[in-house]
Amino acid sequence: MDHQSALNEIWQNIQPAIGRGKVASYIPELASVSPNHFGMAVVGLDGRVAMVGDACTRFSIQSISKLFALVMALRSEGDSLWQRVGREPSGTPFNSLIQLESEQGKPRNPFINAGALVVTDILCSRHLNPEMALVEFLRKLSDEPTIEYNLAVSQSERATCDRNAAMAHFIRSFGNLHNPVEQVLDTYCRHCAVEMSCVELARAVSFLAHHGRNPWSDEVLLTQSLAKRINALMLTCGTYDSAGDFAFRVGLPAKSGVGGGIVALIPNECGICVWSPALEESGNSHAGSLALEMFTSLTGRSVF
Repeated sequence: MDHQSALNEIWQNIQPAIGRGKVASYIPELASVSPNHFGMAVVGLDGRVAMVGDACTRFSIQSISKLFALVMALRSEGDSLWQRVGREPSGTPFNSLIQLESEQGKPRNPFINAGALVVTDILCSRHLNPEMALVEFLRKLSDEPTIEYNLAVSQSERATCDRNAAMAHFIRSFGNLHNPVEQVLDTYCRHCAVEMSCVELARAVSFLAHHGRNPWSDEVLLTQSLAKRINALMLTCGTYDSAGDFAFRVGLPAKSGVGGGIVALIPNECGICVWSPALEESGNSHAGSLALEMFTSLTGRSVF
């Protein structure tokens, strides 16, 4: 089954699931987003685009930004990054502080909030304007120069980020945060507030399906080895503390965000993004997770 046919069938079958769950109301600006959106896009490495629903509507990418921040940090730090951030699933909620005490300020992986704060700290050390450095990177990957972060969303997130602030101060107390906490938090909240569409995100993630090479420019962004490792982290850690169940059901490397988006990829074939704002308790999009499960079942395509 080709990508567009699969998306058309998903669009017909997913309707009862759209809106089930809850939007991320703990970020005030996201609380007003309608739970009834659904969009999905698949971008092949040959450039062909399949899409349904609200695939061209931009939304807050939230924790999907952690994936691209990690890529940027690995490009500058290489394997030395793993001295500061682990590579294991956490088994705890994405905003938990529990493991930081016993593991002396080294976050379990770069996709939980604590790990993303350390990655953001690295970007703050490497870039004069780290929030715009990520925006520019996403513009390049998606070939879309108008991508920007939403100032109102970033301010809303920054005003309600007490738990992230606690994490950042705690990590800094162990010497694993080198820049001022306020700067790291400002940058982190702006990264989460970047707005992109399913089509743009599917294009942006496609280089990880192409062994680290940007299929649109042929630029090598990561070595094959680093691309493989990021895909492995997405599979094991990319969908919060339900990564095992997600791998069982979907079978693709993926990274989710509480804005309702999930990016995924099929190696050597395509980048994928689905968006539906109503979330499961895990923080993953309910309809989005189901849609990706349908996609791999219909196409017979997964990493297994």
